[in-house]
Amino acid sequence: MKVAIGSDHGGYGLKLEIIKHLKERGFEINDVGCDSPASCDYPIYAKKVAAEIKDGSAELGILICGTGIGMSMAANKEDGIRAALCHDVFSAKATREHNDANILCMGARVIGPGLAELIVDTFLDTDFSNDERHVRRISLYS
Repeated sequence: MKVAIGSDHGGYGLKLEIIKHLKERGFEINDVGCDSPASCDYPIYAKKVAAEIKDGSAELGILICGTGIGMSMAANKEDGIRAALCHDVFSAKATREHNDANILCMGARVIGPGLAELIVDTFLDTDFSNDERHVRRISLYS
């Protein structure tokens, strides 16, 4: 599976740790930036990951900033994107099963690397349920 990942300066360090973890698990990674801890604008990277999802270059995406809030707001402005801010494993599982989320957003200043890896694994390893009620609900806002 190909995963697109991006961060701003606040999420840069955690992004590097997540990339290492995912490569160890055998995932193919499209890192769209940022490329250093120097201050930058998160919407640029939210749009880049969203574009990877929309054009099929990646199946799922991960966005990381300081809180995850800005990334989730910016990504959700893009058509066809269902970005979910998750800081716990339950939410990561539920958003894949019920919402068919295609981008996971996290805050590097909110959670540590160990929990972030568990959340990422849960998000990537969980499939959409395809339950009729969830399909219907997603169609109401897609």
